[in-house]
Amino acid sequence: MTSLSSYRELIVWQKSMDLTVRIYALTRSFPIEERYGITSQMRRSASSIPANIAEGQARRSTGEFVQSLGVARGSLAELETFLTLSAKLEMTTPEQCRCLLNDCVEINKMLNALIKSLSPHH
Repeated sequence: MTSLSSYRELIVWQKSMDLTVRIYALTRSFPIEERYGITSQMRRSASSIPANIAEGQARRSTGEFVQSLGVARGSLAELETFLTLSAKLEMTTPEQCRCLLNDCVEINKMLNALIKSLSPHH
């Protein structure tokens, strides 16, 4: 499958962990009434990205790894949706939203490249 000894070596895992930390920091300033709403949803979807990368790589089966990367990509799309919503609700500044969405685009490209590299017909 892969010569990696750990998912921690994957740049996409490292970048998605950094993104998750930034999402946690951002959502600290969200209204208290959103604790179980958008705050929780954004934190859950963000943390799901590196968690699924790690789980998939740890399974040691290429097919399962690719499937987990697809789940991570879905969580990333969910996070992008909540980021956009938070901007529309004026809970984030346009600049905060733009920077975080740029990070999401970069991570998505990395996930796509990793999936392609692991697929048998690339």
